[in-house]
Parts: sequence; structure tokens; C-alpha cells
Amino acid sequence: MTPYYTVDGPDDAPVLVLGNSLGATLHMWDPQLPRLAERFRVVRFDTRGHGRSPVPAGPYDIGDLGRDVLALLDALGVARAHFCGLSLGGMVGMWLGAHAPDRVDRLVLCCTSARPGPPEAWAQRASTVRADGLESIADVLVSRWVTAPYAARHPDRLATLRAMIAGTPAEGYASCCGVLERLDLTADLPAIRAATLVVHGEDDPAIPPAHSAAIAAAIPGARLALVPAAAHLANVEQVETVTNLIMEHLDG
Repeated sequence: MTPYYTVDGPDDAPVLVLGNSLGATLHMWDPQLPRLAERFRVVRFDTRGHGRSPVPAGPYDIGDLGRDVLALLDALGVARAHFCGLSLGGMVGMWLGAHAPDRVDRLVLCCTSARPGPPEAWAQRASTVRADGLESIADVLVSRWVTAPYAARHPDRLATLRAMIAGTPAEGYASCCGVLERLDLTADLPAIRAATLVVHGEDDPAIPPAHSAAIAAAIPGARLALVPAAAHLANVEQVETVTNLIMEHLDG
């Protein structure tokens, strides 16, 4: 399946694909786009079941999401690209790095996990969303995306993030919860050969920073960067810091 996507930046620049968090659309990368698009051909996409992408019947697995990215690269005629993903997007990045190494140049993994667990929590969340919709958990989720001080300073941005969650198709979100319920990429990490930067918000309550530390320790040559005063969407909360980290790694 080819997901919905947008392309920004020079046609002849190196390609950078950006993957999103569970419950987010490609617009979660809006803060990074102006600078990244100066130096890269930036491809953003909505994960299947999210935003403007199709919502195929589940269940999904991580290979389905990874193959969607490969279909997107094929549709664009791109043989090899950088990939930067946050949370679920980072999980897709790990799968690509291990299973399609010839398609991945440099890799940035943000606020993610190779084994998010516990499985029963993801199964319960999927059940809740199928019964009551995303509106029922939007407030809880957005409170994990950014820290309380950031939310207090930026109520308009918080409302935009909440609307992004609430607007996600329930079945698409729930099926992606199933991906996380069954996910275990720990055995794949040593096979990743792409130069990898692992970024994590120090105050992330959704996925604790120890998960990124374990990823960085398992991928040969990977580097870990912790971002202070940032929760799960570290790229939204600490725009300049995260953008600089991405650009420095991709230029390295």
C-alpha cells in the first residue's frame, strides 16, 4: 500500500523520509520542515490508518508498515533515502534498517522502543478506541506528548495536537496498537548497519528513555542524544535542538 504523502525541498537533494508517532499525521513534522527542506527532499507520509492514508482492514504488523514505506520510495523512484521516525515511526525505521538495508542511508530514531510492551496495555487501548473512539483518550495521550510547562505556555499548539489525535480513524489507530502489542525488534537491532542516531526526550512518560538507551547499545556504532525538557514529541517541544541533531547526523 502506498500511503498519502507530501514532498518538499529541491528535487535533486538527498531524500529524507519522516515517519510519525501513533495518533499523529505528517504535520507533526511541521516544526522541522522549513530547515530540513532547505537541504533535503523531504518526504512526509501518513502511516496507514492515520490522517489521509487508507485504513485497510487489520490486523497490521510492523512489516506491513515498513513495506508501505518501500512502496512509497518505489512510487517516487527513490532507490535509497535517509529515514527519521518518532515512536511508531522509529519502529518502522528499525524494521527498514534491518530488513531493507539497501534502501536506508542514515537513520534517526526518536523517542521509540524496540519492544514497547506490556502487550495487554496495547490490547486494552485498542479495545477502548474501538468502543469509544479517539476522543475518549485524546486528553490523556496529548498530556504524554508534551510536558505540562510546555502545554501551559502553548495552549493553541496543545489544542492542535489534541485535534490530530481525535481526528485519527479509530480502526486505523487500534490496528496500529496491535502492531505495538506484538512488536519485538530486539533481535533485529544488531543487524542494522545504517549510521544511526537515537534521540529521546528526557521527560518522556510514554516511552521511558531507557528504551532508547537499549536501542543505541544494540545497534553497532549508534549514538544516543537525550533532549532536556521534552516529553514524547521531543521534536515539537524542543524544535531547534532536535532539528539540529537531525541535520548534524545526516550531514555527518
